[in-house]
Amino acid sequence: MTRLAVLILTYNEEKNIADCIRTAGFADEVVVVDSGSSDRTRELAESLGARCVVHPMEEGFAAQRNFALTATDADWVFYLDADERLTPEAGEEIRQLAEAGEPAVWEIKRLNVVFGQLMHYGPHRPDYSLRLYPRESVHWEGTVHEHAETTLPVRRMREVMHHYTYNDWETYFAKFNQYTSLAAKALRERGRQTSCSAILLHPAAAFFKAYILKQGYREGFLGFIMSCMAMFSTMVKYLKLKYMK
Repeated sequence: MTRLAVLILTYNEEKNIADCIRTAGFADEVVVVDSGSSDRTRELAESLGARCVVHPMEEGFAAQRNFALTATDADWVFYLDADERLTPEAGEEIRQLAEAGEPAVWEIKRLNVVFGQLMHYGPHRPDYSLRLYPRESVHWEGTVHEHAETTLPVRRMREVMHHYTYNDWETYFAKFNQYTSLAAKALRERGRQTSCSAILLHPAAAFFKAYILKQGYREGFLGFIMSCMAMFSTMVKYLKLKYMK
């Protein structure tokens, strides 16, 4: 019998973890890989039947995702973030795909909800994310924007999931700081350097891409603000790179 596991990486996700796990009931196993939460994340997850494994995230997101693969012996795995929710239809489709056993990896359409607003344009417009894999056919690379290395063909699911990215600015800026630091570190490890002009020009390009090319202006005031934040995060990433010791 084909076994399917949902893998969830967490750190202080007590506000999200319960609702996330409740949408993963189609799986044979839910494994939470926690990087050292100080809140009730693990307690809540275990109360809902998930198995929790503590593993410090010392080498970035790719290494953490690779570790998660070793925390289960399931035939198929689906990666789900704590702030994401699968529809019942998506859960049923994932179950059927795993049981069919086609040698492929599957991406799912992700609808992003930012501060309560479903985004259709801009830096948070809907995107596709590779999430369903035969467990032994994937390996992760990258520090911040990690990606899966696999030789299998990519297929696209019919159903969707919702991504509740940010509900408050405290959470936003906590992730902002974490991601810009990891991004700067990744640039440095690749031998990249920066300059004062780059610190100004790259953010301008990021705003143009988010607000004009991705039509963030069609999302009203929030579209403008999130395009500005895309600009600021790019600036901070290169600023951290410049002053990194």
